[in-house]
Parts: sequence; C-alpha cells; structure tokens
Amino acid sequence: MGESLYDAVAPFPERFNLCAYYLDHNLDEGRGDKVALIAGSETRTYAEVAERTARLAAALRRAGVRPEERVLIVLPDVFEFAETFFGVLRAGAVFAMVNPLLKREDYAYYLGYTKARVAVVHADVLPEIGPAAREARLCERLLVVGGDAGEFTPYEEALAAERADSDLAAIEPTGPDDLAGWLFTSGSTGKPKGCVHTHADFAWNTETYALQVVGYRESDVCLSVPKLFFGYATGTNLMFPFRVGASSILFPGRSTADELFDQLAAHRPTLLTSVPTMINNMLRSERCADADFGSLRVCLSAGEALPAKLYDEWKERTGVEILDGIGSAEMFHIYISNRVDDVKVGSLGKIVPGYEARIVDADGAEVPVGEPGRLCVRGGSTALCYWGDNEKSREAFQGEWCTSADVFRRDEEGYYYYEGRTDDLLKVSGIWVSPLEIENALLDHPAVKEVCVVGHEDAEHLVKPYAFVALAPDRSGDDALADELKGWVKDRLAPHKYPRWFEWRDALPRNDRGKVARKVLKEELEAR
Repeated sequence: MGESLYDAVAPFPERFNLCAYYLDHNLDEGRGDKVALIAGSETRTYAEVAERTARLAAALRRAGVRPEERVLIVLPDVFEFAETFFGVLRAGAVFAMVNPLLKREDYAYYLGYTKARVAVVHADVLPEIGPAAREARLCERLLVVGGDAGEFTPYEEALAAERADSDLAAIEPTGPDDLAGWLFTSGSTGKPKGCVHTHADFAWNTETYALQVVGYRESDVCLSVPKLFFGYATGTNLMFPFRVGASSILFPGRSTADELFDQLAAHRPTLLTSVPTMINNMLRSERCADADFGSLRVCLSAGEALPAKLYDEWKERTGVEILDGIGSAEMFHIYISNRVDDVKVGSLGKIVPGYEARIVDADGAEVPVGEPGRLCVRGGSTALCYWGDNEKSREAFQGEWCTSADVFRRDEEGYYYYEGRTDDLLKVSGIWVSPLEIENALLDHPAVKEVCVVGHEDAEHLVKPYAFVALAPDRSGDDALADELKGWVKDRLAPHKYPRWFEWRDALPRNDRGKVARKVLKEELEAR
C-alpha cells in the first residue's frame, strides 16, 4: 500500500522549482499573451507576470536574500502578491505569507519568528508593520507596494532597477526537496507556527487534488472568498489556476456577499472557492434571488463544517455543485474531498488520490469503522516540521504520517465525517459529544442564522452545552425561543445533548481565516 500511494504522481525531476512549474511553463506552452490575473478593469498576462516576477527575484537577491531564507509577504490580493510569491520561489527563497490586517505586535512576532531579511508589504500596512520592522533585529528592508513608502523602499523603484534577463533574475536550480514555503497554523493553541514545506509538497497536491479531483482547466476563471495569504486560497486561486494556464480574479478588499455578487456579474467565474459562512451570507442576501450563477461549474468549500441544510439550499438555488473537503497547513491543502460525480451530503467525501488516512484512538490504534477518533494522514505533501518547535513536531509528525487534532469517523463506504477537534469535544453525562452535531441540529431551525456551541460548567461543576446564537433578522431571543430550541434539539438528538443555556448575539466573532472564533467565545465564557 505504501508504494502504490506514491504512484499517483510521476516523480519530479532532479532540478525542480515551483516558479517554473506554475508560471514559466505557460510561456513555453504559448500562453504568454493569455490573461493570467484580473483585478477590476485591469489585467496581467502570463508574460507580464513572468517578466515582473523575474525582476522581483533580482531585486530580492540584490537586497541580500539567499536561498532558503524567508521572505515575509504582507499584501492584499493585488497583482504584486503573485509577482512576489513567484519571485521568492524563483530566487530559491522561502515564502511566509501573513494577513495584511494584523497589528504591530503580530508583525513583530512574525518578523522575529521568520528572521526575514526582507519583507514585501503594502503601504496601507506601514502604520503597523513599520514600527515593528524598525525594532526587528534581523529585518533589513521593506519593499512597499502602492502609496507612499516613506523611509522604506518603493516596490516599483526596486523592480525598475533590475532586468528580467540578468544573472540576478535567473531561476534558482532548486530540487523537489528544497525548502519552498511556510504555511502558518491558525494559532488556536498559542502563537501560529510555520509548517515547513518543500517544492514537491505544493506540486504533489496540485497534481492530485487540483487536477484529479477538482479538474482545473485552462478555460477556468477562478474567484476566491478567502484571501491569498491563506494557503487554501493560495492553492485554489493562484497555484492551481497557473498550473493549467487558467485565469484568476483578485480584489483587495473584504469578501462580502455584495462583493462576490459584483465579481460574479463582472467576470463570470467558472470556479468559486468559498467557505460555509459566505455561502450562507450569499443565500441570505437580497441580491441572491436575481443573481446569475450560470457561469459557475463548481464551488469549493473548506475551512469549517458545511451543514447539510446549507448545501441543499445552495444546490436548490444555484444548481452549482459544492465540493466540501478538508485540508491543513500541515498537509498544505485538501486531502479528503467530495467529487463532482460523488457527493455524499454531510460528509467530507473520500480520501484524495496520493493520500492515505486512518482514524485512531488515544493509544494510536485504529478504531472500528463508524467510531470517532483522531485523524492520521500521509501523502506527498506532509510538512517537515513546525519551525522552532520540536515538541509539537514530534507530536504531529511521525515519519510519513501527520496526526491531527481533528476528530473524524469513517463509514463502511469510505466517506469521512468531521466531528470537531479533540479540544472542542464535550463530555456530557459521561459521553463524548461533538459541538458540530448540536450546531447542525440548531441550524435546521428557521430562527437560527449562526451558532457556536462550547462547554460550560453548571452549578454542580458538570460540563453541559452552551450555545451562542445569532438569529435570523426577523427573530429576537427570549426564554420562549430558548425553550423552543431546547425542544428542537431533544427531538433530533440524544436527550443529554441539548444546550442548557442560550446567549443571543448579533454576530459571532471570527478569526483571520473567516472561521467562527470558538476559542474567543470559550475564553469569554470562562472569564465570567
């Protein structure tokens, strides 16, 4: 079984660089004049992206960046993000991408942790990252995109000083096992850690998930709800489209339902990368009834659980299939997914070719089919380690295998079901309970728009479910509704699973990946 796992992808050559794999091959295959990137009324062809990428690689080398050194990328979804991403790879350096909406203390952490000599940032970020960069011991230069660079180096000035055909712009002769990028964990149990990946890791998932499961095509026009700094979107809206010579739509602002409807109307995308929250927001928007979804051939969903009710509503309204799946920074991207011709509603689908999974108990022994346990997965994209954290690396990575904190069960047909994270499970009346099961039951009620269930001790110090609920616009929270929702859950689940408390919210807090910030709500409740 171990040998056949790696038959899913042909061996990568001895000299292998992701800049050539994703970008340069499009010129070799005659797509230089094809539109690669779309932003509003502006476009960039593959030739234009390649030329500016080469000059950026030269600028990085002139700034002192050497192979395998990290370059911090702090940019919104603009053309320069793609140029920087591929330019870092072309120079043989290592990309590390972070949210451009963070605060000074966050940037101070990332600059110190990555030890980046150079960071490529947007002018809008300077009020926060500027002071952090001045105090950072190892950061020597900021290349600033857009606006006034102040005391730092304007990005365009750095590019203008270089030639795309110079020795400094030459592609670094890396191999598949050389370091290529760090993908950061969500930091749910502390500071975010960098999952260290090689050039082959990113190509592996591209060849398996992107090409064999989703089936990216040269004719695709791709649009993403998550932003490019998030590995989910870096894959689906930059790497995967470039692999097949497709086009990607970029917009720098927040992803809102209105923005997505505008992009759908203006650019007619064929492939939408989304998350359940945005799927819900679009369905609830006044614009949904008149929107034209006819250009879309498929919608991808990941990042949080997709309720079956939401899938059914989306499919009924749009006719567009949703491929729900799960991935992680540790594995780069999605390794369990539904297929266009094989969707089992409520499940995350089956294992992606080139990967293998097992579900284990606390001792590492496989559990019987249908029983929940921690998910272990292996494949050609497993990270080497968490940078600078041997203890957590040893816990998560055992040879080819990565053991996650995610709890799954698998049915007889090989479909996987997400039950939550080990630290999210509640022991109620001596029985383990998944908050997701309770949340899905509540979401079926017409009054509930969003919900997050956490554990809370009652007067006897016993843990019971506590529900934070954002209601539909025409409903208000009171004791009568709480009693109604308790009865609703009792009618659908085992009696001990109903929430004992309900707290009404206008909206639920979210982290920088767009997921409901369960940790924030837990901490808030514990602090009372």
